[in-house]
Formats: sequence, C-alpha cells, structure tokens
Amino acid sequence: MRQRLLALTAALAAGALTLTACGSRDEGNNGDGGSATTVTIGLDAPLTGDLAALGLGMKNSVDLAVKTANKEKYVEGVTFKIEASDDQAQPASGQQNATAFVGKEDVLGVVGPLNSSVGEAMQKVFNDANMALISPANTNPALTQGLDWQKEQKRPFASYFRTATTDAIQGPFAAQYIYNEAKLSKAFIIDDKKTYGAGLAATFKAEYEKLGGKVVGTDHVDPESKDFAAVATKVKSSGADVVYYGGEYPAGGPLSKQIKDAGAKVAFAGGDALYSPEYVKLAGKGSAGDFATSVGAPLEELESAKKFISNYEAEGYKEAYEAYGGYSYDAAWAIIEAVKSVVEKNDGKLPEDARKQVVEALQGISFDGVTGQVSFDEFGDTTNKQLTVYQVKDGAYAPVKSGTLTTG
Repeated sequence: MRQRLLALTAALAAGALTLTACGSRDEGNNGDGGSATTVTIGLDAPLTGDLAALGLGMKNSVDLAVKTANKEKYVEGVTFKIEASDDQAQPASGQQNATAFVGKEDVLGVVGPLNSSVGEAMQKVFNDANMALISPANTNPALTQGLDWQKEQKRPFASYFRTATTDAIQGPFAAQYIYNEAKLSKAFIIDDKKTYGAGLAATFKAEYEKLGGKVVGTDHVDPESKDFAAVATKVKSSGADVVYYGGEYPAGGPLSKQIKDAGAKVAFAGGDALYSPEYVKLAGKGSAGDFATSVGAPLEELESAKKFISNYEAEGYKEAYEAYGGYSYDAAWAIIEAVKSVVEKNDGKLPEDARKQVVEALQGISFDGVTGQVSFDEFGDTTNKQLTVYQVKDGAYAPVKSGTLTTG
C-alpha cells in the first residue's frame, strides 16, 4: 500500500495525473495555479464550401473574443473556450449541430449561424434547451419578429438574438440609395428562393416601387446551377438599368458576370451576402460600379474597432475577418458579459440553470462593442440599425454612404 501511495504522489508531482473537482461544470486551470470553471462558446458557420470565407472570419473573431476574455481574466473563476461546428450553409447540418451543442453541458451559448435559413432550422432546438443563440449575420425579419412581421410583430423564440440588423431595414435602405442617389429607376429583381434572398428582394421591391421606381422584371435562380444564360437574356431585353439580387456571392458573382457578358448595361446590386472580396473575384472586371449594402458602419472607420483590428492582425489569422467579424466578436462578448452577470449574482459560481440565466441576462446587457453600442430590443434584435452602401471601385468594395433608413 505504501509503495502505491508513493507512486501516486510521484505521478501527481510530475503532472502525469490531474485531479478535478466535482461540479456542474468541468474544471480547468486558469493559468495562475488555481482552478477555473470552463465555459464553452459554440460557433456555427459554413467553415467549408463556397461561403467558407465568411464563416472562417466569424470563427476567428469568436476565437479572438475568447482569447481576450481569458487573457484579461474578465470573468473571475471562468475560463472560456470555443467549439466550432461546420454547417456547410445547410439547414439540416445546422440543426444537427444545434442538437450536438445542446447535448454538451459546458456550452452556455452559441454564435451563429451565417445563413437565415440555417438559423430558422436551429432556433427551436436552442429555445427548447433555454440556450442562447446569437447570430452576427442573419437578417431575415421573421426570425425575431414572426412570420407575419409586416402585420404584427411577435417574437417567436426568447433565446434567439442577433447583432446584425434586419432586411426590414436593409432592403428599403438599398432601395432609397439606388433610386434617390444612384438615380437608377428601372430594376430587374432576382432572388435565389432562400429565406434570406427572397425576403431581402421582397423588402427592396416594396420600397423601390413606393419611391417611384419601375420593376421591369422579376425572376428566380437556382444558386447551385451557375448557368444563368436564360435570366441574363431576360435582363438584357428588359431595359433595366439595375439588377437587384437577393442571394449570396457564390451565385451572385457569376450571375452578375453573365448578365454583363450578355451585353446588358446595368449595375448589379444586393445585400450583405454580396459584400465580400469573393464577389468581386467571381464577377470579374465588369463588377466595377456594382453595389452592396452591409450591416453597420465600415469597421475600418470606427474608433471602437481599432483594437479589434489590431489584435486580429496580431493573432496572425490566415483568413480575413470579412463582413461579420466585428459582429461575431460582439456576439461572443455578449455571451461573455451575460456569463459574468450570472456568475456575479451567484456568489462567483455558475448555477444549475446557467443556460436559462444567461438568456435572461442577455436581454438586459449593454456594452461598448467593436461595432458600437451592443444591446438588444424586445425582439432580440440589435439596437444598432446603421447600414452602409458599398460600391466596387478599383477592384474592391469602397463605402459610399453610411446611415439609417429614412422613414416617413
């Protein structure tokens, strides 16, 4: 017996064995010799496939938030970690990822997804588990305000939040710029029939016609096809001076190129899912003059984003933070703030119903984030309603106007 005790003591001294305390959460080392509760923040996004550039920017930004919180020991007694899952921009995969996250006790909140259709598939899973889901990119209004949001706004899921503004604002904002300032009065509107694309195109169309713009044609495309010859011919013969596309850059770039190659003299415009260097690559030289709106103000112009940009570069991430990096960081930090609030109200520990309390805490948080003031309204929507119009100039998107939707 004495020999066994000596062997155990030697193993512990050498670090070969680790003793962990029992509790509702896993315990880990906080870097100063003490123990810390481990809280995992999930990340769901397309990490492979055509939209991976956006998804990887989201992942890196959440990773940076976690590293920053740990370095600053922002929540006493808590060490954060990230667990990333690839949804491949597919609702079924997102739903499976949601179920997996819910099954892991140390996951207290998830950042994502990118696609509104994926968010739609994930919401109920998280809500049933009283676990927070915060999207930095979903813009379809129905996700927070219900399917009949244009008639009656009613929040369907209390655990769902977002740091990106909605297409109820983005579509009309684009219409106002294109009609009033770009002076493009004849639009051909196309969408990809997805939750995001169809919804965005519909809100653009309603405001554009309200302003006096003429819709000279509408159509739908299969984004997986990449052969858009038929719709390109329709656009050319329609007399349109602008094409508005509700969809994402993997199809938007080739669609724009084929329309221009067919001889149509049009500007191509769309929402935040076109706002990526990848769109410019896919659309080619003919993309000069094209427009895209995106959530918030340009990060590079925000004083609040300077530290984020500097730290992101210092970490040496291989991928750019892209359109949703700042919003992903803020979404992760919102979860961190909520965890801090819950821990402080529970004598420095996580309660058994931590997930539920994190959701409740999120509703009341307010802090200065990368993208500006971060807080949520009664629907779980961001209170930051600012948007920016970008135009392709010299082979890259450049901001041409930032602001909010004009009403009345």
